[in-house]
Amino acid sequence: MRMRVLLEPHHGASYDQILALARTTEEAGFDAFFRSDHYLGIDAEDTGYRPTDSWTTLAGLAVQTERVRLGTLMTASTYRRPGPLAITVATVDAMSGGRAELGIGAAWYEREHRFFGIPFPPLGERFDRLGEQLEVITGLWRTAPGEVFSYHGKHYQLEECASIPRPARTPPIIIGGAGPRRTPALAARFADEFNSGMSDGLADRFANFRRVCREAGRDPGEVRLSTTLPVCCGETRGEAARRAAALGEAGARMLRMGVTGAPGDVAGRLAELRAAGADTVYFHLYDVADLDHVRLLGREVLPRLDLFLGRTDLRSADPPRPRSSGGERGTRGHHGQQPDRRTAIIPGGGLAALPAESFGR
Repeated sequence: MRMRVLLEPHHGASYDQILALARTTEEAGFDAFFRSDHYLGIDAEDTGYRPTDSWTTLAGLAVQTERVRLGTLMTASTYRRPGPLAITVATVDAMSGGRAELGIGAAWYEREHRFFGIPFPPLGERFDRLGEQLEVITGLWRTAPGEVFSYHGKHYQLEECASIPRPARTPPIIIGGAGPRRTPALAARFADEFNSGMSDGLADRFANFRRVCREAGRDPGEVRLSTTLPVCCGETRGEAARRAAALGEAGARMLRMGVTGAPGDVAGRLAELRAAGADTVYFHLYDVADLDHVRLLGREVLPRLDLFLGRTDLRSADPPRPRSSGGERGTRGHHGQQPDRRTAIIPGGGLAALPAESFGR
């Protein structure tokens, strides 16, 4: 079972703070450090929030960490065009020695788009664009040396691109969310990992995803299954409650979807998630300055999970590599071949307080 840290800083963060947390995550024995792709925080009225760009900071972490995998839950597809995003992720992957992962979604936070003048199409169009973006990104990454890539979609067109981004290895792609139809269908086509979002209803969403995979002719065993767990832990339950109180009402709202308690409480919840089918869990953390929290989780929770699951190593093995499928409109090279697709999608540019209606598809 892979254990990862997902940062959603309550009041934003400086790069130095993010670096310190990523290094502490690495030292504590976690498999990966991920961050959200948001320009607003869990409290939308916070006028002191300090935004940072996800892939800019991940590029810095790529050269200032050594082992942890690095990625986004989730990159908002509305923020970036697919060609430049393919280059960005490939660059970070090369800088990190092959440790980058791309979680990408259709975005959900309308206010964030209004704040920064970013177009926010209707949900159906965002999903349509996301599907095309995945075709472009994976098509570019898998174009063979000496060939060119063209793509003719409704929303994106590329003409004989000969400037192909080269990651150190093809980055795993993560797709997820609570929607019963379009999200699992996209994940069945593209995903290395399906993320359920928050853990409520986890077993049912995983069962639905497996069914969609089988109907699409995809072996569900090829795809990792993950979930996100808001966590506030203390040496005692009283200490955990005090740590949670420091996050205010917005933090309390998020933690109601997770666990607040002592290390045994957190490990017990992880065992429940494993029983529901999760092989990867992201601890959703909100206080970027609380390095002791991450150290506590690594020192007290990870070893307890070994006992619950009978495992001795919580660091990841390489994820299973899914079977690729042919494309619909993209072409690769001069031979009319369709690009392979291995990508992950989540309907949302992040996970903070996702409204249920965002996952109506």
